[in-house]
Amino acid sequence: MIRRKCLGLAATFAFGLFGWIGAAAAQTPESGGTLIMVVQPEPPTLASYLSTSGPIGQVTTKIYDGLLEYDFDLKPIPGLAETWDISDDGKTITFHLQKGVKFHDGSDFTSADVQYTFMDVLKKVHPRASSSFKELTAVETPDPYTAVFKLANPAPYMIRAFSGYESPIVSKPLFEGTDARQNPTANAPIGTGPFKFVEWKKGQYVRLDKNENYWKKGLPYLDRIVARFIPDAATRAAALENQEVQFAAFNAVPNVDAKRLNAINGITVTTEGYSMINPMMLLEMNTKSAPIDNVKVRQAISYAIDRQFIIDNIFYGYGKPATGSISSNFASVWLYSDEVRDYAVADRIEKANALLDEAGFPRGEDGVRFEIVHDIIAYGEDWQRLGEYIKQTLGDIGIAVTLRYEDVPTWLKRVFTDYDFQVNSNFFYQLADPVLGMHRQYLSEQIKQGTVFVNSSRYSNPEVDDLMHKGAQEINPMTRSDIYTKIQQILAEDLPVIPLVEMEFTTVYLDKVKDTIVSPLGAYSSFDRAWIEQ
Repeated sequence: MIRRKCLGLAATFAFGLFGWIGAAAAQTPESGGTLIMVVQPEPPTLASYLSTSGPIGQVTTKIYDGLLEYDFDLKPIPGLAETWDISDDGKTITFHLQKGVKFHDGSDFTSADVQYTFMDVLKKVHPRASSSFKELTAVETPDPYTAVFKLANPAPYMIRAFSGYESPIVSKPLFEGTDARQNPTANAPIGTGPFKFVEWKKGQYVRLDKNENYWKKGLPYLDRIVARFIPDAATRAAALENQEVQFAAFNAVPNVDAKRLNAINGITVTTEGYSMINPMMLLEMNTKSAPIDNVKVRQAISYAIDRQFIIDNIFYGYGKPATGSISSNFASVWLYSDEVRDYAVADRIEKANALLDEAGFPRGEDGVRFEIVHDIIAYGEDWQRLGEYIKQTLGDIGIAVTLRYEDVPTWLKRVFTDYDFQVNSNFFYQLADPVLGMHRQYLSEQIKQGTVFVNSSRYSNPEVDDLMHKGAQEINPMTRSDIYTKIQQILAEDLPVIPLVEMEFTTVYLDKVKDTIVSPLGAYSSFDRAWIEQ
């Protein structure tokens, strides 16, 4: 057995903890106070085990813990699991759990909750779990404080999938015998985290109060967190400027306002705290809807779009052009490749028009080749501006675009349940490994009607499926690199999804708010150490 705790992870944890203490030595954390943060848009549900819709995690990660937490180097540190062991063959992970942990209803946390969470909830209903935990065949519980994960094949990526955001631990007694999709705790969640759910006043806020019996002694510092929903972007920016709210992440404040607010004394703007999610902006193409089902049409659309223009003029310099289906942030582990079709060429408009001609869509007398509808994700004004740009630039090559902007629940249903779209603008998280993030976007087994943020393009390519399954199991980094290079090359030709921008999210907060961004999950962390300078 490889002993992963021992001194290595214990030292890592100690270094991280004491490093934080040392950095904060000049300011001793103060207890008390209410953190008011903007969450935009309002979450459609608080069932984070069921949906990965971005706003949900900002709230529920304060309620639910995971087995592990992570430092800024993406190394795992103890969470609900105090220590863990990985077998030499990589097919067994043994978690040794914290003792004395209780759920918010007073019940004890045990290995039975871990077993039930992964085998009966996450693997059945979580959008990413069928990829993240594909190799997980069983969770054994030899005693209340030991959970043994049995894998069909080695899955080295899995160790980065145990955060409270990715794998929230739920209570077996509260879920057993129910359909997880309809469980009564969906919108009144009960976890083991530092804050307890109190109230959700629709259209206004979610209130969380301090868990007085939190298992991390002395934490949390805050008395309360209030997640406010403010639909208007200008109002959100003004609320921060007037100190009516104190914290806003995930571009809740449009980038143009973020740059302005960053110049105001007492307000900070940062792009830190997103390294574990690697967000990528994209256009999803409905490969079953004409004329989008024609690969030459999809390639023409990709050629037409000026990605640098989007970054410079819509997102005000935040981000970099996406060149393929995998983020360039994975270059350090040899998983990113630029050996793919390049759509940012000098003659891209000529190529786009030529492809549309070849596809059998000549211009009419009015210059229009055909019409499509572009559904815009309901995440704010920047996305609407992106839609306007897409409409304009596709119009230049003869594609007439009608924009449709609906609320989040309607958009989710249209795209992931009804498949009633042709093109939609969206983004997804690539997370800490392609298996955890991008696989769900392209695997044919991820065509799951009614499950959100999976393969709504309904792309199915047996060769890609096979390569992804091999890539997930491959231990040799160079062989794995070759596999993912081939995947990227195929996807750059097929384009079921058109990558646009490797996004940089901003977080805007008042300087008196301390220690919110203490992990690579940023606003998706628990805020157990967050405090407010009085």
